Amino acid sequence: MKNTISFFALVVVLLLTSCSQIEENNDPIIGIWNDKTISNANKSNENVTHEWTFNDAYLGRYQQYNNNVLDYKTDFRWTEDNGVYTITYPGTDLPENKVSMVGTLDGDMLEYTDGNLLAIRE
Repeated sequence: MKNTISFFALVVVLLLTSCSQIEENNDPIIGIWNDKTISNANKSNENVTHEWTFNDAYLGRYQQYNNNVLDYKTDFRWTEDNGVYTITYPGTDLPENKVSMVGTLDGDMLEYTDGNLLAIRE
């Protein structure tokens, strides 16, 4: 009887100590961002747009559309350091992006560190 109680006590202790709290990520970058408005303003014969979907696991999906047809997609990783977000595309030749979020009356935007616009929140 003592062995059974000791076994159950051990199981309870193991279950309680192995259950860890998953840290919640409420970063404001989480969501869908695109450059459709920017591309439409540039008005070219070939309409190429880009979309970034940021999730709370510091990952995301990048998609490129050519005349509204999906042309290319890949996953990316993102990190944040003092308001600067670094987006990397592992396994591709795509260069990393360093951007910061800027809030305006028209909505949130992602700007490159040199001030050029990357995307607008959808």
